[in-house]
Amino acid sequence: MAVDSGRARPYCAALKARVAVSLVTCIGRPTRKCPMKVRNSLKSLKNRHRDCRVVRRKGRVYVINKTNRRFKARQG
Repeated sequence: MAVDSGRARPYCAALKARVAVSLVTCIGRPTRKCPMKVRNSLKSLKNRHRDCRVVRRKGRVYVINKTNRRFKARQG
């Protein structure tokens, strides 16, 4: 059984920096990366959750959900 000497590992700081960089802001809240689906048709994606809304921003059509952020999609 290996015993930790109590010293900080040299890669811990770099690992923490990478985790901090991987955090992104999804509508003002720091969260893990939440990828957005890109589909040709959003008809079925808008029915995935009862709080999904179809919005148009900057000429693109999005499906957003403020209560459950995993239901995000963009038409394209």
